[in-house]
Amino acid sequence: MAESFGHKFTIVEVTSDSGATEIWLALAKPKQAVTLVLAAVPEGWTAQILPAVLTEEQQRMFEEVKLKPGDVYRLASE
Repeated sequence: MAESFGHKFTIVEVTSDSGATEIWLALAKPKQAVTLVLAAVPEGWTAQILPAVLTEEQQRMFEEVKLKPGDVYRLASE
């Protein structure tokens, strides 16, 4: 039986070996989000959930990315 990823966004902060950080978006439950993001970045990097409550505007903006449940997306750096 397939596992449900849910339909809520989780924001994940990833830290590289050099200490640089990236912010990723996952359409998955928090525990799943970390695993999915770690699978998308180089081995040895670390990831943690960023505790955030999304505003309605942020939710709509993230929906424009058109992620499917289980997808991850690196947000552009400023």
